[in-house]
Amino acid sequence: MNVQPFKVEVPQAALDDLRARLGRTRWPDELEDAGWDYGTSLSYLKELVDYWQHDFDWRAVETEINRLSHFRVSLDGLGLHFVHERGQGRNPLPLVVTHGWPSTFYQMHKLIPLLTDPAKFGADPSDSFDVVVPSLPGYGFSDRPARHGMNKGEIARLWAKLMTEVLGYNRFGAQGGDVGTGITTRLGLLFPERLAGIHLTDPAWPYLGEGARALSEAESAYLKDEARWQRDEGAYGDIQATKPQTLSYGLNDSPAALAAWIVEKFRAWSDCAGDVERRFTKDELLTNLTIYWVTETINSSIRLYYESRIEPAAFKHQDERVTVPTALAIFPADIDHPPREWAERSYNLTRWTLMPRGGHFAAWEEPELLAQDIRAFFRPLR
Repeated sequence: MNVQPFKVEVPQAALDDLRARLGRTRWPDELEDAGWDYGTSLSYLKELVDYWQHDFDWRAVETEINRLSHFRVSLDGLGLHFVHERGQGRNPLPLVVTHGWPSTFYQMHKLIPLLTDPAKFGADPSDSFDVVVPSLPGYGFSDRPARHGMNKGEIARLWAKLMTEVLGYNRFGAQGGDVGTGITTRLGLLFPERLAGIHLTDPAWPYLGEGARALSEAESAYLKDEARWQRDEGAYGDIQATKPQTLSYGLNDSPAALAAWIVEKFRAWSDCAGDVERRFTKDELLTNLTIYWVTETINSSIRLYYESRIEPAAFKHQDERVTVPTALAIFPADIDHPPREWAERSYNLTRWTLMPRGGHFAAWEEPELLAQDIRAFFRPLR
């Protein structure tokens, strides 16, 4: 495989165009004292856009990003970007870590050193990992798929090929959340002989059709909570899963619109008590946004929701389940709060951790807690 070192180098013209567009934002009106009730706060977005235009230093961020070891490789005709950081301990366990939406590979930048060099942070060096963080197809510095069908199952197959045929790992672990949950789950389903185990921050939807056991009281309550969440917060997913192209024209043309669409999710889904900057600095939010903007990947990223909607379910009958050891780390401010028996329907669940704090973006919000749980889970599986 023709693996090439990769360096993030955004053309200056793209940054100049971004600042010019930010300066030409045509702002909508807002009801008096609306806050975040109707969506992204106008006053906060103006503050963030002003910082993006005048103070955000992408070149400094670029230098930080390029301290990681980046590569690109062509797999099945698609160019994939990935970070590959070698572990510092003895016999590191290979681990592929998969981000979700609206994240990028950058979400893992705090987690990576905690896993590759645990001794540096006071942990056992024998718990080290070789960490591989790919950018999903159509996200960031990976190519945008040109044909339909790039769904979670296909991405899992690409990840297996990346880990085995490209990087030469015969056995590895996998970790993910959000979109990464579906991909990591399929890795466990499709390649159990390769997987030491999988670690998730939310479970995939189980099989509930004919022959499935009756719902427990906790599961019934969870489904009611899920229905309420879908009613109040899930419209974004319905749009992305049905008409992503229509949405993309505005988001790909206006950086302010892109910021409004994505930052609202970081506020709503994190453990921030309504103040997004309690969890993420402006520079962190804007690094994530700028990656989407300069690569023009917002359309190709949300298109994965459409592909996922028409993809067959991971679990198609009551006897289909992930047999490799599985861990679930549940963060209290995440968008999902399933009971344990919900996950046990589909996984060989050997570890269940209820975290004391943190939300949907665990690797960014609580990297130490997540790293500790990953290390503890994989310790007997090495």
